[in-house]
Amino acid sequence: LGQLTVLARACQQAADAQPAQVLRLRVLANSTVDLWLPALMASAPRHGLLLTVDTGPFGSWMQEALDPNSATRLQPPQAVLLALDETAFHFPATPGDSSAATGHLTLALGQLQAAVSALQCANVSMVLVQTLVNTGGPLFGHLDGQLPGTRAWLIDQFNRHLREQPLPGTLLLDTAALAAQVGITRWHDRSLWQLGKVALSARAMPLYAENVCRLLMAARGLARKCLVLDLDNTVWGGVIGDDGLGGIVLGQGSAAGEAHLAVQHAALALRERGIVLAVASKNDDAIARLPFRDHPDMVLREDHIAVFQANWHDKASNLRAIARTLNIGTDALVLLDDNPAERHQVRNALPEVAVPELPDSPEHFAATLMAAGYFESVLFTPEDRQRAGQYQAQATRSALLDTAADLDSHLQSLAMVARCSPFDADGRARITQLINKTNQFNLSTRRRSEAEVEALERDRSAFTMQLRLNDRFGDNGMVCVVICFDVGDDWLIDTWLMSCRVLNRRLEHAVLNFLSARAQANGKRRLIADYLPTAKNGPVSGLLPGLGFELLGATPGAATGATRWVLPLASASALASPVDLHTVGY
Repeated sequence: LGQLTVLARACQQAADAQPAQVLRLRVLANSTVDLWLPALMASAPRHGLLLTVDTGPFGSWMQEALDPNSATRLQPPQAVLLALDETAFHFPATPGDSSAATGHLTLALGQLQAAVSALQCANVSMVLVQTLVNTGGPLFGHLDGQLPGTRAWLIDQFNRHLREQPLPGTLLLDTAALAAQVGITRWHDRSLWQLGKVALSARAMPLYAENVCRLLMAARGLARKCLVLDLDNTVWGGVIGDDGLGGIVLGQGSAAGEAHLAVQHAALALRERGIVLAVASKNDDAIARLPFRDHPDMVLREDHIAVFQANWHDKASNLRAIARTLNIGTDALVLLDDNPAERHQVRNALPEVAVPELPDSPEHFAATLMAAGYFESVLFTPEDRQRAGQYQAQATRSALLDTAADLDSHLQSLAMVARCSPFDADGRARITQLINKTNQFNLSTRRRSEAEVEALERDRSAFTMQLRLNDRFGDNGMVCVVICFDVGDDWLIDTWLMSCRVLNRRLEHAVLNFLSARAQANGKRRLIADYLPTAKNGPVSGLLPGLGFELLGATPGAATGATRWVLPLASASALASPVDLHTVGY
């Protein structure tokens, strides 16, 4: 904790030097939080964030949320953490009285909902709520959790409600699960509580801060997308080139063999939830593929791997090649490698790649990877299940491009068909996900909560578009989101983003043709668009002039470097596109 406090000072200096990149977080609590606020600032850079953190007056979380004249409401931050413990709510013990217990539970949930709604109405884009940790001792023993009205029952029901019926637009920090992992006596220090109403022990503060930052990272679209696996002594024990197929250690019957099998099961589980798998191994390609094809105990197979880089190049070069093939940044990669020299080389050459420090024993490889928080998620949609396969198809497209005579013939050969429609309830979760995680092809990088997306579905002054793309290799899912607002004789393009999986396909040409046609049908003379530069959206810096937009000047009220562009519709010509675009609901 002391080291994190020292690091927090350096983080504050970085935040002061880069105010446009800073996320403002305000902590509202019913307990003393000052001791662990520096840990939040110091933990954020590991996840690509710069935080400034402040707090409301002690115990005033409800007033700060509800009072229109509170500091939180008058100058709303981008994110609010409601760091509430079990004493924030009135939970009197009424053992055996179901009616009274339900009333107390309903009251507590209503208070929390009122605070969240008030903050959201004040334009706080992210509100973090947390489950409650039961730090009290048992009253009935093992009967506590079963008997309505006990403190344990009330806290358990409160937590279950937050998990099963999350408050709209909130992020859930499951502190009860964290406390269960480390133990209540390590999570809560009774002496600290009695001395200063500090709900967290000194040992728990870094863990708590780390997990808050993981949630913020995921909400900002900074979670990693691809797990890159080393092979020898990582996915299996031994060296396939020396030991041969029968000599590598893998499978049931030995501790090491089962440990390497656990790595494969962990990788496969990540793939099932949408994480792309790749291989980077110093090996002959044909030899490295043998276990995937012929070893009876392998659970990972070749068709699980999107990009297979087995050669004698250095690891950093292979990681760049993997990112290039998948059309993602190297900052989206996690490398799992048992070799400390290889880890060191990658950290020096590509510091943006996540490289967990693995223990010597393979028994801990899988647990270390899964506990590191690189793949934190705040949402899981049906499309996430298909994402790994979609990226594999992207790798196939990239390989096809290498053999094509020219780009035009390659794009035509993809047989792309797009279908676009206004925002709706069915697409809401994925639309929100794209808005909050897309960084490269994103003109404005404006983020929105699911509640804000839902409001746009009813906003008559807004034109909205969700676009799905199919091609000869399969369904790419939803890959494009556009939001325009009616501004007199113009449409202002507030948001235009596309998934990195479909960059360089001239899909943007088809989108602009459709936007122009719709705007003219609504009597508009011009399209206006802002480019708000960020550290990651450089790929679209030339998009607007390339599409025929003319520079108007600086974007009003935006940070330095932001520019506003205009496209007069009367003189705009339709752009050539290989995409066959169909519309529904317009």
